[in-house]
Amino acid sequence: FIGDATDEVFLSEVVNSFSSEVDGKIDGVAHLVGSLLIRPPHALSSEAFNEVIDTNLTSAFVVLSKACKYMLRNGGGRIVFTSSVAASVGLVNHEAISAAKGGIESMARSAAATYSKRGIRVNVVAPGLTDTRMAQPITKSETSKEAAVSKIPLNRINLPEEVSDAILWLLTNAPDNITGQVLHLDGGMSQVRG
Repeated sequence: FIGDATDEVFLSEVVNSFSSEVDGKIDGVAHLVGSLLIRPPHALSSEAFNEVIDTNLTSAFVVLSKACKYMLRNGGGRIVFTSSVAASVGLVNHEAISAAKGGIESMARSAAATYSKRGIRVNVVAPGLTDTRMAQPITKSETSKEAAVSKIPLNRINLPEEVSDAILWLLTNAPDNITGQVLHLDGGMSQVRG
């Protein structure tokens, strides 16, 4: 489905449509919504800030709410959200996305607690810089790409399939006792100093 992640009616229709295709049984949901706005707070309007929050955090809440209704009826399921290294590390001019993705991580931990006894696992994958179209403002010039890579202990950026493999693992083969976790897929940037 392609549409506006900030439109609650659209998101409800997506979940309902998918549910009808699988006889009402939704076992797993991945919220793969992101945006990138790199601008210092003094040059950022509250409207632009709120757009980042709505695109990332509010849409995640709507998906959580809608998916859990189906999962509760069917004995559980797995939900994976995407965050960012910016939720864990102070990055220059990343205030809006840091707030949004930090909110997703906190919401996921709370939801994991809320639904743990009902069989719903909620986790997060938090990638660092990944070789995608969204990263092009950072990777388009060799100078800015080298500067970004120099902050990553493993000295490389993610491949998109590494991120998708991690999400798929959490949705399918991860042990049932993993919930409320943030899987940092950032080459050590959030946890290691090298």
